[in-house]
Amino acid sequence: MERWKINLYTLWVTQIISLTSFGLGIPFISFYIQEMGVTDPNQIKLFTGILSTAPAVTMAIMAPIWGRLADKWGRKLMILRAMLAAAIVIGGMGIVTSVWQLVILRACQGLFTGTITAATTFVAANTPKNRLSYALGFMSSSNFIGFSIGPLLGGLFAENFGYRFSFFAGSGLMLIGFFLALFLLVEKKSTLVKKEEISEEDEDGADSVKLFTPMILSLLVVLFLHRVTRSVFSPYIALFVQSNLNSTEGAAKFTGMINGAAGLATALAGLTISRLGDKLDKLKLAMTLILISFLVSLTLGLASSLNIFIILYGILFFFLGGIEPIITSTTAESIPSERRGELFGFQGLVGSLGWMVSPMLGAYVSVNYSINSILLLMPVFMFGNLVTLFKLNRSRIQSN
Repeated sequence: MERWKINLYTLWVTQIISLTSFGLGIPFISFYIQEMGVTDPNQIKLFTGILSTAPAVTMAIMAPIWGRLADKWGRKLMILRAMLAAAIVIGGMGIVTSVWQLVILRACQGLFTGTITAATTFVAANTPKNRLSYALGFMSSSNFIGFSIGPLLGGLFAENFGYRFSFFAGSGLMLIGFFLALFLLVEKKSTLVKKEEISEEDEDGADSVKLFTPMILSLLVVLFLHRVTRSVFSPYIALFVQSNLNSTEGAAKFTGMINGAAGLATALAGLTISRLGDKLDKLKLAMTLILISFLVSLTLGLASSLNIFIILYGILFFFLGGIEPIITSTTAESIPSERRGELFGFQGLVGSLGWMVSPMLGAYVSVNYSINSILLLMPVFMFGNLVTLFKLNRSRIQSN
């Protein structure tokens, strides 16, 4: 088997393990903080927003730095750094005694982890160009398989053993993924920036701004809006379920089911829809997927039960799930492999900004209106993406 395929399949497994580790405890943070004494409804919503925003802020700061270091010192090293740090941070979440300790650990999560960006950068730099959409789509499926398995298992663990056990289990599982990556991944040295190139950049005053062509800038806007769309409601799923059940009893199970449905649907999209990116016009395909997602999102507020909501939410995330691999492969194809760590670092920054903005928006809307009102934000951001991609496609046609 070709080395790039061995690396891809190895990372696919380690990312499932990694995202499962995070998913065992983090989706239930709204319930966890109630166990620690936060009982006022507005305080719960506020801290849910803070706990979702904290890692996004710190990750936005560090993502470009880790990306540049990945090009210089190796993407495998960045994967190992992210997974080892994650094992320590997740384990720490299981022993906290106050909400503010949890906030600090969530901030440290953003500073030192970032397994998705690290793994995606490795794949983008070590995969043949004509298989990039397939490889990135395949990788995205691992992320969301992990996101689906984690909450499902985490819900069961929480109901039977408590929330702290979920964090301890996640930490141990992350260590298994760390050792798999350590012993099985092999990186091509030719994809790293050569020392003489680094010195020439420094002498010439070259800057990463060279990466930012008008097309890449537009796609970064699309990525930002897409991350907000995907994540604006996620931190409030637990509270949405709790409000529908009028109790926390059984809420962890339904929370896990909704997260699991979204993760499974996105994984299926990564294995199916993203493959079309290597065969069809990427921008037109992305616009089609966003348009379908926009229409499906309008039906979420009409769901008459949690079971119907789970089905609609899963359908929505199936179409949303094919978009990001197509966008990231489009940007990666436009630059040499030895600069993709830097590019994906900035993509990580933009994505983190999306993750940072979305819970704050969710917190504002939920406190001033209702949790259900957050669902209305999703089609708004999707419409913004449609407009952005339409303008980008039109300018591309005119330039040709």
